[in-house]
Amino acid sequence: MKPPVLAWLGRVGVTIIGGTFAVLVTVQYARIVERNVAYIQQVHAVESDISALERKREQQLRQIRRLSDPQGAIPEIHDRLHLVSDHEAIIYLKRPDDGPRQIP
Repeated sequence: MKPPVLAWLGRVGVTIIGGTFAVLVTVQYARIVERNVAYIQQVHAVESDISALERKREQQLRQIRRLSDPQGAIPEIHDRLHLVSDHEAIIYLKRPDDGPRQIP
């Protein structure tokens, strides 16, 4: 039969080894969870970038289709060059000046 001190030291040693193992496993698991959360955030950022680029692409395709049609391009040309067709006029609006501003 083992002396009680050796039995107690054996139990304490097993408990320390088991606790150390549990701590190491927990630390590794925490690192994995942290990395996964970072990856999920990156995936969400990339998905939002993709959706923004898809919206921009659709807008550009609509503009290309509109400008490819002569009837769609004429208003754009007139707007950019400030041209008018027969029986049209350009009216420029200017914000009225409120007078001198007072500095508080």
